[in-house]
Amino acid sequence: MLLRFLLLTVLNLALAACSEPETALRIEGRTMGTFYAVTLADPFPGGEKALHQQVEARLAQISQEISTYDPNSVLSRFNRSPANTPFPIPALMARAVAQGITAGQTTHGLLDVTVGPLVNLWGFGPDKRPQHTPSDAEIAAARARVGIDKLHLTQGKEGALLSKSRTDLYLDLSTLGEGVGADAIAELLEQSGVHHYLVEIAGAVRSKGHNPNGAPWRIAIVDPSDKPGAFQAVVAPKEMAVSTAGSYRNYYELDGKRYSHIINPRTGKPITHRLVSATVILPTALEADAYDTALMVMGPEQALTFAQKNRLAVYLIVKTDRGFEARYTPQFTPYLVQ
Repeated sequence: MLLRFLLLTVLNLALAACSEPETALRIEGRTMGTFYAVTLADPFPGGEKALHQQVEARLAQISQEISTYDPNSVLSRFNRSPANTPFPIPALMARAVAQGITAGQTTHGLLDVTVGPLVNLWGFGPDKRPQHTPSDAEIAAARARVGIDKLHLTQGKEGALLSKSRTDLYLDLSTLGEGVGADAIAELLEQSGVHHYLVEIAGAVRSKGHNPNGAPWRIAIVDPSDKPGAFQAVVAPKEMAVSTAGSYRNYYELDGKRYSHIINPRTGKPITHRLVSATVILPTALEADAYDTALMVMGPEQALTFAQKNRLAVYLIVKTDRGFEARYTPQFTPYLVQ
């Protein structure tokens, strides 16, 4: 999914592998408007060339399904389809939509995969950056098109069918794209007999087993200050997925104000609070990728309360008058490397 809006600024590279062994088999590339890297401690059938080809092919397939920039993608064709008409979608896309709907319901709409009209209005989607701050009327018109209650997914033995109650509903799975990709590559590796790996697609990470030195994989949560080599914490994922969302890199300034790419579906406007980074640890990168975005919309207090109530492993970085401050739930503590 070549999400060009991520090319407007440097994407939030909130997670990076720590102390990567020189003996690792590692490939890197570009996908979804950002970077990916796959590091193995096991041999891959056919070697580095085969690994690169198969990873690239899998990511290209994902783009063909859920890209908003490819007019021929399954998602783009669904967005052009009429209302109240069942539209067949592939299994991977159905999995992403189902997770989006579930997270949207759990967060009471703060994660909304139909928020695309607002994202585009503020210039973080395929549309160009606005020449002026959107008016209240423009925001209201875009908000009328938004809402997961207007999206309907049916899954059965015959496959998955997706429909919408408004013709102009705009589905955008960009907030889940990195998680979708990380899970898909992890699945590819497992099917190839590889059980010791680290997969990174920007802020979404999947890992399993150990690195080539026999030690657990470790991941750094990068310091938002962008000081070279600075990080807030190091975690050992323990074969769980890790995903981070942040507001401090993908933004622009207009009319003397700074606007983040993270849009609050309730207000129709970019977030303005002091939560700058949210890291979530869950079994799949898709799940973690869904909730890190919702937490960023919530803000520091509400995000921490939500994470505690739902017993989520969450690590927040908040900008204060004294600098950046970390706040995390008890469920996150076992993953921290002291």
